[in-house]
Amino acid sequence: MNPTYDEILKANELRGNVIRKTPLIHSPTFSDLTNSEIYLKEEFRQKTGSFKIRGAYYKIKSLSEEEKKPGVVAASAGNHAQGVALASSLEKIPCTIVMPKNASPAKVAATRGYGAKVILEGMNYDESYSKAKEIAKETGATIVQAFDDPQIIAAQGVIGLEILEDLPDVEEVYLPIGGGGLAAGTAIAIKEKNPNVKVIGVQSKSFPSMYESVKQNERRSTGGDRTIADGISVKMPGEITFEIIKNLIDEIVLVDDDEITKAMFLLMERMKFVVEPAGAVGLAYLISKKPSPGKKVVAVLAGGNVDMYLLGQIVDKGLAAMSRLLKLSVLLPDRPGAFKEIVDIITLANANIVEVVHDRLSSDVNAGSASVTLNLETQGKEQAESLIKSLQEKNVQFKLLT
Repeated sequence: MNPTYDEILKANELRGNVIRKTPLIHSPTFSDLTNSEIYLKEEFRQKTGSFKIRGAYYKIKSLSEEEKKPGVVAASAGNHAQGVALASSLEKIPCTIVMPKNASPAKVAATRGYGAKVILEGMNYDESYSKAKEIAKETGATIVQAFDDPQIIAAQGVIGLEILEDLPDVEEVYLPIGGGGLAAGTAIAIKEKNPNVKVIGVQSKSFPSMYESVKQNERRSTGGDRTIADGISVKMPGEITFEIIKNLIDEIVLVDDDEITKAMFLLMERMKFVVEPAGAVGLAYLISKKPSPGKKVVAVLAGGNVDMYLLGQIVDKGLAAMSRLLKLSVLLPDRPGAFKEIVDIITLANANIVEVVHDRLSSDVNAGSASVTLNLETQGKEQAESLIKSLQEKNVQFKLLT
């Protein structure tokens, strides 16, 4: 059974005080960067930090009292897990969540914090889901699907209603696709009200399952390479979501981890928004490809649950990608004053030394020499290139590590 527009309206009515209508704001910064009129849908401000609570809450709220008694079980890399856990807690029913063994520790801890029993099984969503099905068969618990369920899809579709309400003349909407629940629901809502609005799904190049499935006109299992966008690391699209997306989505596009990293970094620096990798893919594509000049475009920032260790890497890699963080390995004669000569060059270039590591003992460092690794902060590409040129002119032996 496919979800309907009427089901989306019903989900909107039953949201109560739990589901927030998240802000839709215009961003001059990203408008300038993309040559479009960019609006950001802040789903990372939703309770549990992502849009997933919408579907989980509506599904669990709709269960009969008899269905609620044995509780619910779900598989998730993190965001759906937290949504199901919170919704179960509010309805006071048992909840078991199966998460991949490589799930973000922050998301595992948050899921347990909402009162769910967490089982770590498998290395991706599909393997975790197999375990969830076993548990449902043994206990009689209801499986709360991450995406391939009419009620889940309908509740995610409320996002489309909110976008049209706040920006009636929107021309394009970009949003992430993993299993396809968000994209399918949003497409139903938007196309029902205004078929001229383009809905574009964005996937990671490492898990292009919906992209390949739509291209081949049948569901395909694909992907499996490592990616920071764990929230959309789904090998096989849903049956229901595939049919909806195949018929309603205007285009599916792909981004890589470097493009995602840049978008996350810019969101933090320019907007003070912490958005997780899967949640930032729509904006990442807009920044890297600039596909919609002059158009009114919404990027759905689907979630904000980021592992703190990853966040530190994103900052460093974002700075490096913009030539504002240089990492150099310099080989120096091991004598007094040699390092000062390097520092003087750096000082004249007006760069800032962030970190210094001396190494005399590694096998690739000859006796009488010292290797010095420097992390340098610069103001951008022009200053970085000027510093590199100065080092070359002084015949300094160095390697660029970023």
